[in-house]
Amino acid sequence: MKRVVIAIAILALAATGISSATAAPKKAAALSCKATTAKPQLNPKDVVPPTKEMSPLPTTFTLVTNCGNIVIKTVGSKAPITLTQLATLAKAGFYNKTVCHRLVNSGIFVLQCGDPTASGSGGPVNPNWRAYPDENLPFFSPRKYPAGTVAMANSGPYTNGSQFFLVYGDSFGLPANYTIWGTITSGLDIVKAIGAKGTKAPLFNGPNDGTPAQTVGIEKIIVN
Repeated sequence: MKRVVIAIAILALAATGISSATAAPKKAAALSCKATTAKPQLNPKDVVPPTKEMSPLPTTFTLVTNCGNIVIKTVGSKAPITLTQLATLAKAGFYNKTVCHRLVNSGIFVLQCGDPTASGSGGPVNPNWRAYPDENLPFFSPRKYPAGTVAMANSGPYTNGSQFFLVYGDSFGLPANYTIWGTITSGLDIVKAIGAKGTKAPLFNGPNDGTPAQTVGIEKIIVN
């Protein structure tokens, strides 16, 4: 879900008048974040891509952040390629000391992470790494991305890499274009509180779409 995709989603919401289905999240709990040395990386870690699907597939990803742990239960066999790719990156330390680079808090409610460059266009740098297909798209559900959903970011079909987004408020106006690979089982209150802090420059599509005002550093991701 790179910048152009969210921009289109926001314009579509405005054009169609979708508002009641994407109400702002309720007031978030207090947030306590530590200082972090995570920052945009000019030279992301070079990770060799996997050659086959993992077996068994990972069941949880724990994002260890400066604001607390966010635990994600995976969808398992519904997204085997996605989980294999993400687990390979996470276990190799690709996400260590990176920052979540984007927050949208109007119309849709997402915190986007996984780009080590924090530019919105970063991903795996190994030349043998190839973008991979979408899986587990929410084709038949009008409630496509409820709060707690975790999905891949992309810029169109077959463009998945390392970026993903955490949905902290029901975002049913998003198109059914993003691989859902997990659900937040612990730490959703943390993401909601980060969302409540709003955005700061650089802004991508107005004041409700920009860099999170609260710096969110991923210290590491634990895969089980």
